[in-house]
Amino acid sequence: MTSIVVASYNIHRGIGLDRRRDLDRIAEVLREVDPDAVGLQEVVRGNGIDHADQAAYLAGTLGMRLVMGETRAFGAGTYGNAVLTRIPVLGFERFDLSHPAREPRGCLRVDLAVNGSAVHLFNCHFGLAFRERRYQLYLLSRLIQSARLDGPRIVMGDFNEWHRGPVTRRFRHEFASPMRRARRTHPSVLPLFALDRIYWDAELEGEECRVHRSRRARIASDHLPVVARLQARHSGPRLHPWATTGAVPTGE
Repeated sequence: MTSIVVASYNIHRGIGLDRRRDLDRIAEVLREVDPDAVGLQEVVRGNGIDHADQAAYLAGTLGMRLVMGETRAFGAGTYGNAVLTRIPVLGFERFDLSHPAREPRGCLRVDLAVNGSAVHLFNCHFGLAFRERRYQLYLLSRLIQSARLDGPRIVMGDFNEWHRGPVTRRFRHEFASPMRRARRTHPSVLPLFALDRIYWDAELEGEECRVHRSRRARIASDHLPVVARLQARHSGPRLHPWATTGAVPTGE
């Protein structure tokens, strides 16, 4: 089996609890985690600030491939979710999870080549209102179940579920991982709420699921990164031509 490390991290547009925008500090936190693939939320691209294209800057600094899933305009640029990966990318697709009259939200699926098979990583950012999250959960569940995907799935992101609710119940039913206890990630200096989660299919064996709590991570964003080490079996479903969609990114 092959061990892979995946992480989910809401970087809060690079702004730390000291109100400083410091992408190099975010990059150092990611170096501490050392993921093979990481889903980032609240990422800004190109609005005139220092290191304006945050996704490209972090990818270049860390030597990782970038796939971006913009969800809305942000000043002169855009804002959304990103996946940085050292694992080869087979394809990707962006999905709209927006609730009417609420802030646009989305999900980015990236298909990764692991042991000759596809592992499908879904990076999500849900809304703040209960009815909004329930609606987004319905959209995402339908999307995951209807997609013709050959290979195990990883679902991660900031689900904004402050207490046990529909997201927890639905994904615990959908994914058979025995590591079910949610880890507290927000607020980063003294985490009380498990807003950031990682779920995975039983074909991926969980070795570890933890929150990264370094001194730097406690100040770099208002969320802490959640990290999982998974074992991917060498045998499994093979890739089919329809298994992935979207052009393979060339790196940005």
